Formats: sequence, C-alpha cells, structure tokens
Amino acid sequence: MIAVATTDDEIQNCYAVMAELRPHIKPEEFLPQVKRQAENSGYELTYLTDGEVKAVGGFRISEWLSGGKYLEIEDLVAKSGERSKGYGGELFDWLIEHAKENNCNQVKLVSHVKRFGAHRFYLQKRMDIQAHYFSLNLKS
Repeated sequence: MIAVATTDDEIQNCYAVMAELRPHIKPEEFLPQVKRQAENSGYELTYLTDGEVKAVGGFRISEWLSGGKYLEIEDLVAKSGERSKGYGGELFDWLIEHAKENNCNQVKLVSHVKRFGAHRFYLQKRMDIQAHYFSLNLKS
C-alpha cells in the first residue's frame, strides 16, 4: 500500500527508513522538521508498506518560470535489505502518477554526484540529466 503520511504517527513511522538516506536527522528532530517543511514549502512524505514501511519518498509540488508546474522528489529510499525488490520503483511510479494527477509538466530531482546506484535507477526510469545543481555552504 502507498499512502501520504498525514498524521504524526505516520510521519514518525517513516523515520527509520528515511534515516538510512538522511542519517544526520535525529529521531526527535524528524517530525518537527517534516512538519516545518510541509508548512513552509508544501513538503509531503509518502511511504510504501508491505507489513512494515519498505520505502519512503519526500516531495513537493511547485512552479518555476522556466518550466511551469513540477513535482520535485527530494528524498527516495528503500529500506536496506529490501532494495532491488521493486519497492523504490513502485513508489517512484506512484510519484510520477501523482505528478500527472496534479497537472505537473515535469518531475525533477537532485541526486548527489556520488550516488551512482541512484543515477542508474533514475536513468532506467527514463529520467534525463538536464542541469547541474550548484550549492554554496553558508554555515561552514
């Protein structure tokens, strides 16, 4: 089953899987962080269960002048030990359909340059590399 986490319990139940991708977030910080991002920028958390949470995705819908309305996948992770079983792909496909249902023109995501397995996954899902994403750390 795939659902959007709307309750505190649903959000918190996503933590263990999300922490595999975002280990810097402490358990007690996760719920307030997700709620703050939801309030500030429309962040949503979706999850796939098969007896337990197997995969988690964080996304938001927004607009850019350059391409119109889009869904941005900010986080996508399957539980370790459960990877290559199709959970991540199923959740990715759900996000694509969700974007279509919300009249988005594109699905976008940023993937760290060293996440080669993720790059292979996204290319297999017919995503194109269209830009370089630049970052400037202001708190070093």
